[in-house]
Amino acid sequence: MEETARSVETVQALLERGDRRRLVDLLTAAHPADVAALLRDLPLEAQVTVFRLLSAQRAGEVLSELDDQTLLQLVQALDQLEVSRILDEMPPDHAAEVVEELPPAQAESLLEMMKEEQSEDVQELLEYSEDTAGRLMSPNAVAVGESATVAEAIEQIRKSAPEGRGFELYVVDDHRHLVGVVPLRRLLTAAPTTPMWAIRDPSVVSVSPETDQEEVARLVAKYDLVAVPVTDKERRLLGTISVEDVIDVLGEEASEDIFRLAGSDASELDRRSPREIALMRLPWILTTLLIELGAGIVIHYYDATLSRVILLASFMPVIQAISGNTGLQSVTMVVRGLATGHVQLARWWEPLLRQIQTTSIIGAVCGVVVGILGAVWHGTVSFGLVVAVSMFISVNLSGAAGTAIPMVSKSLGFDPALTAGPFETALQDVLGVTIFLGLATALLRFLA
Repeated sequence: MEETARSVETVQALLERGDRRRLVDLLTAAHPADVAALLRDLPLEAQVTVFRLLSAQRAGEVLSELDDQTLLQLVQALDQLEVSRILDEMPPDHAAEVVEELPPAQAESLLEMMKEEQSEDVQELLEYSEDTAGRLMSPNAVAVGESATVAEAIEQIRKSAPEGRGFELYVVDDHRHLVGVVPLRRLLTAAPTTPMWAIRDPSVVSVSPETDQEEVARLVAKYDLVAVPVTDKERRLLGTISVEDVIDVLGEEASEDIFRLAGSDASELDRRSPREIALMRLPWILTTLLIELGAGIVIHYYDATLSRVILLASFMPVIQAISGNTGLQSVTMVVRGLATGHVQLARWWEPLLRQIQTTSIIGAVCGVVVGILGAVWHGTVSFGLVVAVSMFISVNLSGAAGTAIPMVSKSLGFDPALTAGPFETALQDVLGVTIFLGLATALLRFLA
């Protein structure tokens, strides 16, 4: 952050002096991601001035690194013909990312101004659903025919390999069906006249355009891939997804889950006004409020028990908090496990059983501690037994609910992070109060 602040000061000083040659040298030497960070901290007028000093190819690289808000402001401040020429120099998948952030009318206008072939590639990518392999892929896959020699394959790589992106050399038949992949090490060590079919690996991990981007990320992690081919139903090669794009997906998905657990989204950090943020959070907060009122109703229902043993009120928030936190821990682990593939819906009983075993230990320890404190405080063993058993059962049921709810949500087609948001803790609170007071009433009657 300090380095970016110093760069901003340097750029502003150069702009004031009109020293554009030194400014161009500075921008050329910097990484596109650093230039993007620099632009974000500059006033819009200075952003436009600096951006126009970049070559079309360099400008495209910087556009790909900008956050959504800065990107939208900058593109709207530039001339549309100028933007279209930059998009023409960008990889189609990166150009599609820029176009999809723009208002429909502006996006359509830019697509019409772009080169026909580039515009068609971008529109084809935009037809795929968001967060799928089709939207992520680049149609510029490096592929050669089965009968091509090693020398011809190397020449093909020289002509079409993407700069700065991980790639694999794919082997296709005459109808562009994917029939194998050749590791680059094997390609470079083979004799120049060796045909591709002799050195290809026929077992290729591929995905369809409709595959969810999280599944693509799991495959990359599982098989240590640098790129993933995208094929249609007939196994024709459509494009490829590089590991760089997958890394971005991992960051986006992790952030998305964290924000949704809080009842928000990543746009809150840089795009939404306080009013928009409040309107987005209010449904979650109001839902939580209504659920928490349920706890008040439960407490009122057990007024007789509380008036009989007023000390129960002192232990009620303790049991609420511990059972609520146990449930929240379970929710967090299951939501992340579903995202990474460690939790499988087909084997739902495994995480549930594991969670029950874990919360049994936690509930037993907490129950013993709170039971001893309750017995000493009230002066009777029976009271300690009431709070100990209540704590044990509340913790276990909260843990089981926190494990089951995200899996049920996922099986019904909902985002588990979205349904396990702020009101999840409220549900755990109501559950804890109900169990505690219900058990306390039953045990006190039994021990009376």
